[in-house]
Amino acid sequence: MGSVVDLELPLLYCPLESAVHRRVRAVDAQARRWIAESGMCASAHEEAWVVATHSTEFFARFAPVAEDERLLATSLWVYWGFAFDDARCDNGPLSTRPAQFNALAGLVQQAAESPTAPARGERFVAPLQDIIGRFRSFGTPAQVRRFTEAQRAWLFGVCWQIGNQARGLMPDLDEYVAMRLLSSGGEPTFAMLELATGLEVPDAQLRRPAVRALTEMAILVAALDNDRHSLRKELTRGHADQNIYAVLQHQRQLSLQESVDAAAAVRDRVLTRFLQLHDRIRPQAGVELASYLQGLRYGIRGNAEWGLRVPRYLSLGHVPDPMDEAPLHWAQSPADGRCEPLPDAPGCAWWWDDTLM
Repeated sequence: MGSVVDLELPLLYCPLESAVHRRVRAVDAQARRWIAESGMCASAHEEAWVVATHSTEFFARFAPVAEDERLLATSLWVYWGFAFDDARCDNGPLSTRPAQFNALAGLVQQAAESPTAPARGERFVAPLQDIIGRFRSFGTPAQVRRFTEAQRAWLFGVCWQIGNQARGLMPDLDEYVAMRLLSSGGEPTFAMLELATGLEVPDAQLRRPAVRALTEMAILVAALDNDRHSLRKELTRGHADQNIYAVLQHQRQLSLQESVDAAAAVRDRVLTRFLQLHDRIRPQAGVELASYLQGLRYGIRGNAEWGLRVPRYLSLGHVPDPMDEAPLHWAQSPADGRCEPLPDAPGCAWWWDDTLM
């Protein structure tokens, strides 16, 4: 794909407000005790890398006003998701074996939907059932259903990604966007906003095309930011595949640096449209929808801040480094601020439809 040497990553453009839960450290201490006792990590090394995701800080930026119990449960799912991704999805033994992963995905989804589903020897099942049980204890049936459906979408996206890897297929930008909207885990992460805040958005409002477009744009911006955050580590480890840079290099015949610049333009054009559409929809929103839309804003910014500091992305060696506390610097303007659809991703062109309501 290219070399990390002399690679220049442009500053992120993110004119959104930052916030973090005031009790993030206390809640994270509970989360770390749960990780140690959950049985989902096969070794101390694996547990160290899971803890290095700082998942409580991650979701504490999405839901800064959540009650502690709700922040804990939602953060546990993020920790669980990273652990599952590392061991079963990303570069694990099933990462190029779609038939085997599909069977595992079915087992995991059954565990999310059925509290009595057997583990069948899979170490990730019981911890997941504990997390979903917490969701059921304080969430409404609709909130829990939305989450489990979102988790199913994530697992489907990973199945799609693993199928591409098994075939040696590099998707074009349009296919990559469609796949990444699912495989990034953004669907369940943003579905947890309602569980964290306790505010249930009426179904008719959540299904409005404009709200769906805003959700998908928030997912994609965060996913592309994660591609950026992990690029140096993936290049160092030789794992760079099916990220936005590889896609653009392949489709547009670009150098690595050119693809980095092109990806920034793609990401910023989507964020520009998100801001424009959000400002049109937000004034009409009731309390529940306004809280959800604010969560999308917090999520984009929080994911960017977390990813620029978290050891998961910054540690290039075999032991995670401490959390980086250096000040962050941001781009003052978008790399591409045009309010026009992406020319080579027709599947998401509808986000720019001026009739969206």
